[in-house]
Amino acid sequence: MDPDLQDAKVDQGLEQAVQAYRKYLEETPVTALTPEAMRRLADLQVEKQFGIRAGDGMPKPLSAPLAAETPAAAAASAPRPDAADARRESEQDFERRASSMSAALPAAGAEAAAPVPGLEGADPQGPLEAIALYEKLLQEYPSYQNSDQVLYQMARAYDEIGRTEKAMEIMDRLIRANPQSIHHDEVQFRRGEFYFTRRKFRDAENAYATIAAGGPSSSFYELALYKLGWTFYKQDLYDEALQQYMALIDYKVSVGYDFDQQHEEEDERRVADTFRVISLSFSSLGGPEAVQKYFSTAGERPYENRVYSNLGDHYLEKLRYDDAARTFNAFVALHPFHRAAPQFSMRVVETFTKGGFPKLVLESKRDFASRYGLKADYWKHNTPAEAPDVLAYLKGNLKDLATHYHAQYQGTKKADEKQGHYQEARRWYGDYLESFPTDAEAPAINYRLADLMLENKDFGEAAKQYERTAYEYPSHAQSAAAGYAAIYAHREQLKTADDTNRDVLRRETVASSVKFADSFPDHEHAAAILGAAADDLYEMKDYPTAVTTAGLVLQKYPGAEAAIRRTAWTVVAHGSFELQKYPEAEQAYTQVLAATPEGDESRAALVDNLAASIYRQGEQAKEAQDFRAAADHFMRIRTAAPTSAIRPAAEYDAGAALMSLKDWPAAAQALEAFRTDFPDHKLRNDATRQIAFAYKESGQLPRAAGEYERLASQSEDAAVRGESLLLAGDLYAQSETRDRALEVYGRYVKDFPKPLETALETRSKIAEIHKAAHDDGLYRKQLQEIVRLDGEAGSARTGRTRTLAGRSALVLAERTFPEFTAVKLRQPFEKSLQEKKLRMDAVIDAMDGLVTYEIADVTAAATYYIAETYSDFSRSLVESERPADLPAAQMTEYESALDEEAFPFEEKAIAFHEKNLEMMRTGKVNAWTEKSLGRLAEMVPGRYAKQEVSSGLLKALDGYVYRTPVSQMPPAPASPQAEPDQMPSPGAPGQKPPAAGPSQKPAEPPAAEPPAKRGR
Repeated sequence: MDPDLQDAKVDQGLEQAVQAYRKYLEETPVTALTPEAMRRLADLQVEKQFGIRAGDGMPKPLSAPLAAETPAAAAASAPRPDAADARRESEQDFERRASSMSAALPAAGAEAAAPVPGLEGADPQGPLEAIALYEKLLQEYPSYQNSDQVLYQMARAYDEIGRTEKAMEIMDRLIRANPQSIHHDEVQFRRGEFYFTRRKFRDAENAYATIAAGGPSSSFYELALYKLGWTFYKQDLYDEALQQYMALIDYKVSVGYDFDQQHEEEDERRVADTFRVISLSFSSLGGPEAVQKYFSTAGERPYENRVYSNLGDHYLEKLRYDDAARTFNAFVALHPFHRAAPQFSMRVVETFTKGGFPKLVLESKRDFASRYGLKADYWKHNTPAEAPDVLAYLKGNLKDLATHYHAQYQGTKKADEKQGHYQEARRWYGDYLESFPTDAEAPAINYRLADLMLENKDFGEAAKQYERTAYEYPSHAQSAAAGYAAIYAHREQLKTADDTNRDVLRRETVASSVKFADSFPDHEHAAAILGAAADDLYEMKDYPTAVTTAGLVLQKYPGAEAAIRRTAWTVVAHGSFELQKYPEAEQAYTQVLAATPEGDESRAALVDNLAASIYRQGEQAKEAQDFRAAADHFMRIRTAAPTSAIRPAAEYDAGAALMSLKDWPAAAQALEAFRTDFPDHKLRNDATRQIAFAYKESGQLPRAAGEYERLASQSEDAAVRGESLLLAGDLYAQSETRDRALEVYGRYVKDFPKPLETALETRSKIAEIHKAAHDDGLYRKQLQEIVRLDGEAGSARTGRTRTLAGRSALVLAERTFPEFTAVKLRQPFEKSLQEKKLRMDAVIDAMDGLVTYEIADVTAAATYYIAETYSDFSRSLVESERPADLPAAQMTEYESALDEEAFPFEEKAIAFHEKNLEMMRTGKVNAWTEKSLGRLAEMVPGRYAKQEVSSGLLKALDGYVYRTPVSQMPPAPASPQAEPDQMPSPGAPGQKPPAAGPSQKPAEPPAAEPPAKRGR
C-alpha cells in the first residue's frame, strides 16, 4: 500500500509518519513517487529533531533576521527609541548594535563537533539521516523539480547541527542551481550575514546587493539596503554606504512613512539608526560640505533637514560646537526659505550659548535677525502668522542687538570701534522698525535711532528719522520736537555740503520746513522757517511752490519782520517771472522797489527786472498776434523803466510790431527814432533794413532804395552789402529811376563778380535797361559780356549761367537771320547767290553754336532758325529773278530746274522743324516748338494741318534723345543722277549748298511729294 504523500499532519504523530515513509521506501519498488517520499522522510527527520515545521506541513522556513538588540532595548517595557536615546548610546555601541542581526548562524569555526545550543541529547542520526537522504535524492534524481527545497532543508539541517560552513556551501549550491528559487533572497541574506559577521565585507556586499537589485518586492529589500550600507561603511566606502542609506530612506518615504508620526518600535529604531549612520558617514566625508555635495549630485530630498539636524546633533554629542553650528548654518544657506530654517538658526544660537562663546552668540543673533526680519525674503515664502515662535524670537533679538550696540557706541572713545558700534546699532534699530513698524514702542525706538544718528553727526539720516518720528506715527508728545529737530539736522548738514549735492540737500531741507510749517503753524519759528523755505525753493527753481510758499508768508504772517516780507515779495517777483506770469511779476517788482532804498546797489538790477517783466508781456502779445498791444507794452518801458538796459531792444521791437501791423508810417517813425536815440546800437542796420522795407511797402520806392544804399555803405557784412545793392537797384528800376539803377547795378557787378549767377543776372538787368532805352550798342555789349563771362567760368558755370548766356547768345545770333533773308537772288544770279550763300552760312554757324548751351528753348530757337534758313533759301531759289532774254522754252526748263534745286532745301527745313516736335515729345514745349509746328502745318498741310496733329504726332514718335541738330541730322536724299558740277542736295542741314546757276542741268528729283502738291 502506497503511503499518503501529502504532508503528514502533526496530530498523526511524527514517529508514525517517519516509519510509514521508511517502510514505503524499503518495501516499494522505485516509482515516480520515490523521490518525493525520500524528501518527506528527510523533512520529517528534521522536524522530529528540531521541531521545525510549517503550519501547512512544509518545513518551517528560516525567519527573517532582526537587528540585534541590547538587553535593555529588547525588554518589553523599553521606551520608543528617539534621537535622545541614540545620543546617549556611544558611537562604538551603536555601531556594534546597529550592524548586528539575529544570530541564526553560529559564529565562525563552530562545526559538528561543537554542541549546538538546544540540541543537547538529540539524536544526531536524525538530521544526519535527513542530510543523507537529501544528498541521495539529489544524486539519484538530479532533475527533481523541488531541488531548491531539498537544498534549502539540507542547509537548514547543517545549520541546526552547527555545521555552518557546510550550510553555507549548500546555500551557495542552491543559489547556483536555482537562481529563481523562492528561497533566493533569504539564502542570499543569510550568506550576507555569514560573511558580514566574519568581516568578509566584499562577499557580504555581493549577497546584499543581489537582494537590493531585485527591488522592493522582496521582503528582505529593506534589510538588504540597510546591511549593504553597513558593508560599505565598514570598508570606509562612505559615499557608497550613503547611497544605500538614502535608498532605504527614499523607500520609506515612497511607501508613505511619516517621520513625524508614531510607528512600530522596531521600524522607528531602524530609521533612527539609519539617520545616525548617515551622520557618521557624512562626518567621515567632511561634514556639511559633503552633505551639500551629495544632494547637489543625487538630487534634493524632502528629508534633508533631518539629515542636517542629525549631523548637527552628532557634533553636539561630541561637543564639537563649531561643527554643529556650521552644519546648522549650511542647511540655512542652502535652504534659506525652508520652513525649518529659523529653527536651525535658533539652534546655532543655542549651540554657541551651550559652548560658552559670547561673541559667536552675538554674531549668530545678528545672523538670525538679518535672515528673519519681517521684510526679509524668507517671509515671501512663509507666513508670519504660522510662525509665532520665530516672531517672538526675532523681536527679542532685535531689541537686544540694538540696545547692546548703542550702549557700546556711547561707552567707547576709539573712533574705529565707535563707528562699528554705530553702524550695528543703527542697523538693528532700523530692522526693528522695518519688522515691527506698528508696534507700540516703534516711535520711541525711532526717536532713539534719530538721536543715535545726530550723536554721530550723520545729519541727513538723522533728519529723515526725526521726520519719520514726527509725521509717520500717530501724534505724540515729541512730534513737534522731532519735526524741529529734523530741520535742525538738515541745516547742520547744509553747512558742510559741497556743490555737487547742495541742491538735493536744500530740497530735502525745504520739504521738511514746509511740512513743519503746515503741521505746526503756531510754532514760534514757523514764519522764519517758511520764508527760508520759499527762498530755497526759488534757488532750486521750483518756482510754482516758491511763489505759493512766499505768498503764504505774506498772507499768514502780516506782522513778520520787514526783511522777511521783502524777501517774500522778491521770491514772488522772480518766481512769477520764471513762470511767465509777467503781470504778477511786474506788480511784485514794484512792491520790492518800493521797499528798496534809492541808493541800494540792488536797485538797478530790480529796475531791469521790472522792465523785463513788461517786455515779456509785449512778447506774449506778439505771440498772440496782438501786435498793437505788443507795441504799446514795448513803448511803455520808456516811462516805467527809462534807465533799463532793455529799453533800446524794446523800442526796436515796438517798430517791428508796427511792421507786423503794416502800419508803415508809424513803424518807420518808431524805427527812425530808435536809430536816432541809439545810433551805435547793434540793431542799427536791422532798423535801416526795416525802414527800407516800410518805405517800399508804402510805395516810397526811391526812399526805400536810398535806405538800402545806406545799409550797403554801413554794413560790414559783404553778403548784406551785396544784397542791399541789388534791392536798391531793383527798387530804382521799378521806380524808373534808370540812371540810379544803372549806377547801383554797376557798383554791384564791379564789387561782387561772384557768385557768377547773380552777377550775370544783374548784367542781364543792365542789358534790359539799355534795351528799353534803345541803346543798342550798350545792350549788345552787356549780352556779349554775359556770353564771355559764362564761357570763361569753368567749374563755376551752372545751369543758370548757361541759360543766361545761351539766351544772350541767341539774341546776338538772331541778327544774322534778317541779314540773310534780306538778300534776294537777282541777276546777275551768280553774284547774288554767292552773297546769299555766305549769309546762310553765317546764320547756320551762329545757330549751331547755340546748341552747346543745352538749354531747351535756346536749342528749339536755333533749330527753328536753321529750318527757316533752309526754307528761305529754297523759296529764294524759286522766287529768284529770271534772265530777261531767255526764250520761253528755255524759261520753262530753267524754272523746272530751279524747282528741283529748291526741293532738297525745303525737305531740310521740314526735317529741322520736326526735330522740334521731337522735343515736344519729351515735354519740352515752348514758343519755338509751337512755331515749328505752325510752320509744318503750312509746309506739309496734308500731314500736320489737322486739328489733332499735336497729340497724334507726339504719340507716334518713338522717343527723343537730345543731340545737336546740325551734326546729327540725317542727310536728305541725293539726286540719283547728279554730276559733280551740278548743285547737289545738301547731305545735312548744316552742309553749305554749292553754287548753282540756270546753265546747270538739274538732277532728277528724289522720290518725294513735289512741292507743288504740298500746298506751297
